[in-house]
Amino acid sequence: MAQKGTIHSFFTPDPKKQRTTTTNQDETPTYSTHNTYPFPIRDLSPSITKELASLPARPGKPINDQPELDLVYFEPFIPSYLAKDLFRFLRSELPFYRVEYTVKRFGVETQIRTPRYTTVFGLDHTSLFDDDDPNIILDAKTRTWINTAEAYPRYSPRPIPQCLDALRKSTEAAAGCRFNFCLVNYYASGSDSISFHSDDERFLGPEPAIASFSLGAARDFLMKHKPAPPPPDGQTGPVFKQLKLPLASGDMILMKDKTQANWLHSIPKRAGKSTRYAGGRINITFRRAMVKGGTDNYYNYNVGNGPVFRWDDTAQEMKEWKPPSKDNPGPTVNTNLKPEQKEPDKTG
Repeated sequence: MAQKGTIHSFFTPDPKKQRTTTTNQDETPTYSTHNTYPFPIRDLSPSITKELASLPARPGKPINDQPELDLVYFEPFIPSYLAKDLFRFLRSELPFYRVEYTVKRFGVETQIRTPRYTTVFGLDHTSLFDDDDPNIILDAKTRTWINTAEAYPRYSPRPIPQCLDALRKSTEAAAGCRFNFCLVNYYASGSDSISFHSDDERFLGPEPAIASFSLGAARDFLMKHKPAPPPPDGQTGPVFKQLKLPLASGDMILMKDKTQANWLHSIPKRAGKSTRYAGGRINITFRRAMVKGGTDNYYNYNVGNGPVFRWDDTAQEMKEWKPPSKDNPGPTVNTNLKPEQKEPDKTG
């Protein structure tokens, strides 16, 4: 995959931050490509990539004052001016999906439509993409070619594109963890949400570390302890308090150790006048899947078999994407930030 590119054509830099966001006007954009991408994904510029490598903007603050809770809260990890640009860039450049699937509860099948846009990139610990040709997948131990259709029969894995991989590398350095998957959620409005859940799947290992970034509009991040077994007779059990963090653009939460096994987290719906947020919110999570089942799970619930969506700058919303043709030029993307477009509302 290409490793150099530009972010300049998407954004008019803030004069106060021009030294960090301006790139060469004549710089030719480059792209990450792969046979599983619906379209080439533009790379970040070398200057932006270099700045991401210097993060976090502030040291993380530990939150571990309750049993089995181990968080590190970066306020922010990405400075606000860069977070604004990165949000708009990723919203315009990434392919998204609105996955539908069927669940069976008490013998009754229910059709579920994911209440947000999703996308995912990565490959589990048992395999790796060949450095010379990422369209080839190798066995992680023997470094020999594997038959992708046999190893991953339902979904072909996709490498993390450069625009997300640069952030992954910075996150690994700050967190002291290794990640092989990147999940991205786009919350278009306050109606998009995710219910209480924990990322405690067996394919993540016993005590997974998960780094969760917020870009764009602020949204509340709620955490509550899983129901605890009743204490022995005559004894008092621990008291757990629900945690509420108003994540602003650029913030990151690192959840680690026993957190996923014992705590639930959610992004609740948000009603009111500001439900469209001047562009919504992007959530990026990095995690490490250990077995092939993890790869299948992530692609099944974050890509699926439905249509591709891409940001349409004219309509200011996600629209179904189709390969460009004479009769179908496809959605337009922002090539010059409009003066009236302000930084996303950090109060939500």
